[in-house]
Amino acid sequence: MGRALLKVLDRGAPLFASLLLLLIWELGCRLFQVPSYLLPAPSAIVQGALSVSLESWLGHIWATLRVSLQGYALAVIIGIPLAVALANSRLLSRTLYPQLVIIQSTPIVAVAPIIVVVLGAGDAPRVAITFLITFFPIVVSTVTGLLATPPAMLELSRSLGASRLREVKNIQLPFAVPYIFSALRISVTLAIIGAVVAEFVAAEDGLGFFIAFSTSFFKVPQAFAALGVLVTLSLVLFQLVSLTQRLLFPWSLPDAEK
Repeated sequence: MGRALLKVLDRGAPLFASLLLLLIWELGCRLFQVPSYLLPAPSAIVQGALSVSLESWLGHIWATLRVSLQGYALAVIIGIPLAVALANSRLLSRTLYPQLVIIQSTPIVAVAPIIVVVLGAGDAPRVAITFLITFFPIVVSTVTGLLATPPAMLELSRSLGASRLREVKNIQLPFAVPYIFSALRISVTLAIIGAVVAEFVAAEDGLGFFIAFSTSFFKVPQAFAALGVLVTLSLVLFQLVSLTQRLLFPWSLPDAEK
């Protein structure tokens, strides 16, 4: 019984900590009579969420999720092949990698209005902004994983006459899988951030737009409710990527996560 209780407490520690934080938050707001337009209590946030129709919630969630997944998929499709090219070409790495660093170092909030002007209205500028935010971590982590391949394995494959393509497919990429999924988990949460940033700049729907609209009318509980939905989306996507790795590449997981 004692071990079972300790196991339950260990697994449920994050949930217990979250519930305790919400309780302290609720009691603090009630005790100090904090106005809801400054910091709404959890109960006020729930009421604010229920005041918005389900159809409206689903529309905003789908708008943000659609842009996030499109930008994320584009970053994966372009980022991983580019990382393979950078890891296997010294010339390409020396010429292109610094340009990627410059792009990553540019504040995306400053560039976002320019992207909107260039690409116009619709999903295109929002997908582009999401892509720029999620792209760099995928490239860097994949390159790191590819370069972590033991040189002895590469020398052995070359001595056996393996082609460069087969070397990348059968040796380098398997060694890079843990690095790639680490980047994918980070980038999928960044995709939500990218979509929200884009919605702050130019959008007519989405959770970022809903937050900006709600705060402009001092409907802070509704804005907090949208923030909670964003956090939930990020956690769900993060767990989906982790589940994909666990199902398709279980051998790449540390022993503690198997």
